[in-house]
Amino acid sequence: MKPTLDDFDYALPSECIAQAPLAERSASRLLVMTGSTLDDRRFTDLPDLLAPGDLIVMNDTRVMHARLFGQKSTGGQVEVLVERMTGEDEVLAQVRASKPPKPGSWLRLEDAFDAEVLGRAGEFYRLKFPGDAAELIERHGRLPLPPYIERAVADKTNAADEERYQTVYARERGSVAAPTAGLHFDAPLLERLRENGIGIAYVTLHVGAGTFQPVRVQNLAQHDMHVERYVMPQATVDAIAATRQRGGRIIAVGTTTLRTLESVVNPDGTLKVGAGETALFVTPGYAFRVVDLLITNFHLPKSTLLMLVSAFGGMENIRAAYRHAIDSGYRFFSYGDAMLIHRHDEI
Repeated sequence: MKPTLDDFDYALPSECIAQAPLAERSASRLLVMTGSTLDDRRFTDLPDLLAPGDLIVMNDTRVMHARLFGQKSTGGQVEVLVERMTGEDEVLAQVRASKPPKPGSWLRLEDAFDAEVLGRAGEFYRLKFPGDAAELIERHGRLPLPPYIERAVADKTNAADEERYQTVYARERGSVAAPTAGLHFDAPLLERLRENGIGIAYVTLHVGAGTFQPVRVQNLAQHDMHVERYVMPQATVDAIAATRQRGGRIIAVGTTTLRTLESVVNPDGTLKVGAGETALFVTPGYAFRVVDLLITNFHLPKSTLLMLVSAFGGMENIRAAYRHAIDSGYRFFSYGDAMLIHRHDEI
């Protein structure tokens, strides 16, 4: 029987949700899952858990200041969350308001500039900005912290979030959420990995607002997966091929990296170079072809991310791991602790 939405539900005490980062990035805990076997470790143990010749692949996207507040021309309050830029002065965005804004109306954002509502595109609005959209977003917007971080809407972004809700290797601006598995890495840990003979390569996947959208259908085949943009560099394709040739393993840092790698694999197992969009929806039964190990945080109930890790590590194994994590006081979600999951079909 195929799993349904309710198979990915679990009860999480509110005190388990991390509301702020730890003082040091790599000070988080790491739950290592090998089949049904669990091992409580520290994230700083990671270099010792991998082998020389392995390759870590990371997502180097950078989070935009994609949340803006303002008023409609009629005076009503609005909240805008930019999904992605579609041109130099146009964006797709979620718009929250008491009444939907009409095409041709204007939104005054952050008391700094006016954006024209061009129309709808499915669940999103097409907005036209008065100039360079990327520059206006970065200058006037706020870092779009996830909805379960309680200060996300009420407060301006604080200095700690500006630093800690970005990975240390973030380069390519375009996400509305951080690839949070990468938040645990700091410069000393990256250097230890290199010293241990573990390679590091990068992909880019710009995380969209859809990552926070709940699945609303029991039949998962009916879920409309959100689309996200990616770039697969030649250097990373070459590094993966060389790793395979020498018998090393591919470790994806985060579900975004895994989705990118699994989206660009050819029928013969080689990987495609270039840019594109993916709506890959990974659920139990998916046949993984690229990734051997996954570093990931703990995910929301009934989320597509929990479905992905359940496919990768095994549904019952993940259920047991989450029960153990809750009982053991692990910290959940974006600023929380991490897991290192061995692909269950190779155990």
